[in-house]
Amino acid sequence: MKKELIDLICRKSFKYSKEPAFKLVSGRMSHFYVNCKPVILNPRGMYLVGNLVFAAIEKLEVKGVGGLTFGADPIAVATAFASELKHHPINAFSIRKTKKDHGIIRWIEGDMEKGDKVSIIDDVATTGGSTIKAVERAREEGLEVVNVVILVDRQEGGLENISKYVDDVSAIVTRDELMEKWHESGK
Repeated sequence: MKKELIDLICRKSFKYSKEPAFKLVSGRMSHFYVNCKPVILNPRGMYLVGNLVFAAIEKLEVKGVGGLTFGADPIAVATAFASELKHHPINAFSIRKTKKDHGIIRWIEGDMEKGDKVSIIDDVATTGGSTIKAVERAREEGLEVVNVVILVDRQEGGLENISKYVDDVSAIVTRDELMEKWHESGK
């Protein structure tokens, strides 16, 4: 499944340029760009991502999987769906970018309660900033963050930064794996 996911990401979500041509959120220019939305919103991509993330967290006894909206939402839903199909249900949840200011004021949307063990996920990690924000907000809501899973690690220090907040941090796919596939395809 991972090999198929790498191929799908390379075809739909990965761009490379010999000269830095892609502006990142930080404002820095990069040789490559990864926009996972075309993959995580694709039926086959959802299937692959949901199963691979579920495999990464199934032994952790977490009650929920989620992260900062919007990047984590399709991954969380795909993972929750895969977990039900495997008779090991794990809830999906979403962390808002701005705290809800009416009704029950909170960061989290989903069927989660204080003390629940959760896995935080994200689509891409560069510096890890958005993932760390998700970890902090989940903890603020009383959730116990037991691990973090990143779909694509750009290998620019993100996982190392996240590991300062959570001990168990991993990635499904790395930049090196995408570059290897990109070179194989002769683009």
